[in-house]
Amino acid sequence: MAPEGALGAAVALLSRAADDGAVVVLSAHVQPDADALGSTLALAEGLRRRGARVTATFPGPFVLPASLGWLPGADRLVPADALPVAPDLVVGLDAADLRRLGEVGPVLAAAPQSLVVDHHASNPGFGAVRLIDADAAATVVLVADLLDGLGVDLDVDLATCLYAGLAADTGSFRFGNTSPGTHALAGRLLGTGIDHARISQRLFDTAPFGWLALLSLAAGRAALETGTGAGLVWTWATAAEAAGHGLAADHLEALVDVVRSAQEADVACVLKGDDDGSWNVSLRSRGGTDVSAIAQALGGGGHRMAAGFTSHVGREETMAAIRGHLMSASGLHPRPGAVPDRA
Repeated sequence: MAPEGALGAAVALLSRAADDGAVVVLSAHVQPDADALGSTLALAEGLRRRGARVTATFPGPFVLPASLGWLPGADRLVPADALPVAPDLVVGLDAADLRRLGEVGPVLAAAPQSLVVDHHASNPGFGAVRLIDADAAATVVLVADLLDGLGVDLDVDLATCLYAGLAADTGSFRFGNTSPGTHALAGRLLGTGIDHARISQRLFDTAPFGWLALLSLAAGRAALETGTGAGLVWTWATAAEAAGHGLAADHLEALVDVVRSAQEADVACVLKGDDDGSWNVSLRSRGGTDVSAIAQALGGGGHRMAAGFTSHVGREETMAAIRGHLMSASGLHPRPGAVPDRA
């Protein structure tokens, strides 16, 4: 359950917007994952059913991942440059900070009313009304509470969007962020008649053949380092390399879920190179290391066991910074230029 006071304020705001037929913009974060997109699409449809005039979007590049394009309502998404002028209410979903909303961020900041719905522990708090719960397994959990508060009944379409986000952010209920409430919500969603096996297959078990070549490339580069306190396993790949195998850049996102399986490492790291020379860094923890603290120190954010940031320096400089924070977190003091042991 979402925090009661914050939930009540959010429901009241959305109810007024729906009753007034207000113009509402909903935005997921840049390069949306299943939780961000599922949250946005489910709340957008719920508000439409209540009478609001809703436009749903996410920041550029406006390229929908193939693994998510089948979600109900995805065909109604519009690019951020096609948003209505001067919306009455702007809602940001699953964005840990304003920067994650890209060009929609200034629209939210300028709107007469705004709402932020998020579950990232690193969220600093932005927007006029905030429904932020770091104990929620996914943002879709909070959206389910909002739909209940709005009196919108869950059907197969809504439940499909919510289940996709829930399954993705819990690793198919394998991660440590699940709770009895998480499984209770999953049970509710299953009760609508969704095809949960098909949803999971589309999310986790369907990829072009070129993905195998990209995975082989990244796995071949993987390094295990034991001198950072907590063991570290890391690798890298670039958007250009993905394109060389006929893949979109979003296929790089799945690499960390393979790398994290190394039992010798508490922390897994994947650097994903963009065409502009920057690196989008994904960090995962088995529980012994708070990777959100490392990500925040380097300009990003996330959760204790899953976080990330963007680096605008070189690959080795980026890794040196990560190693330094890992060693500090372990009470170690690296010498300038020292290189941790590698297995």
